[in-house]
Amino acid sequence: MIDVIEHKGMRYAEVLRAKATVTTTRFFSPAESSMQFGLLAHGAGFVEPAHVHHPVKREIRDLQQMFVVQRGVVAVDFFDAKGKKISEVVLRSGDAILLVDGAHSVRVLEDMQCVSVKQGPFLGAEKDKKEIQVQS
Repeated sequence: MIDVIEHKGMRYAEVLRAKATVTTTRFFSPAESSMQFGLLAHGAGFVEPAHVHHPVKREIRDLQQMFVVQRGVVAVDFFDAKGKKISEVVLRSGDAILLVDGAHSVRVLEDMQCVSVKQGPFLGAEKDKKEIQVQS
């Protein structure tokens, strides 16, 4: 159902393709993940009762990012701790990815627009990002 990018026991990303379908709601991320990634599916006439979410104090030590490609083509490259490229995934319109852990870069292959979601607050690039030296 989803592509999981893993290397030496580390989960780098989860990729959900535009054509993926489920008949009932299904989440693909492990329950302990700080960001839950899945598909909601309900039949016509379903109504979820009005509700709020309980305020629960959570400690989040990672910063995960999810994006959905609305248009264009994007390549996401993944790197190990030494900067060696270990994998690449190409995303097209409707594809979604959850960047879970490890180093990644994004290359725009065709003009793109994506919906991006990540945990906040945003502390600025200097505090939220650490560039790594990539091996050629």
